[in-house]
Amino acid sequence: MKLNSFTKRLSAMGRWVAMALFCLSTITSAGAFLSGGMAIAAPSLIAASDLGDQVQDKARQDAGRAKNFIRDTADKVEQTAKKNASRVEDATDGDGSFVERKAKRDAARIEQRAEEDAARTQKAVDNTKNAVERTVDNIKDAFSN
Repeated sequence: MKLNSFTKRLSAMGRWVAMALFCLSTITSAGAFLSGGMAIAAPSLIAASDLGDQVQDKARQDAGRAKNFIRDTADKVEQTAKKNASRVEDATDGDGSFVERKAKRDAARIEQRAEEDAARTQKAVDNTKNAVERTVDNIKDAFSN
């Protein structure tokens, strides 16, 4: 399955968003301070804070979509494994042969692996989302002081 590459892309996207937010905040704040005072800095900080909230909302939304995709993929893998085991059972007339037992064991192992992989990948998505949210919070805290 391509879930591992999906989580790598999601992680890279999170790092990119965090870096973009940091750079934007830095540019906004530098422009405010160079132009002569805190009167201009306050709106810039509010705008940066709003942008940070938008980034966090987007990270939550994307993480939810990614987790739904992961769950759907795991479910489809499990359904396919059951379907294939059923086909083997039908082909062997349900006589309990070695091939039928092996197909059932394989299906059970595939289902278990799909659940484990889905759980591990969903945890990685949560970790990435949390990292983006922490980074945004840290940036907001740094500019609010």
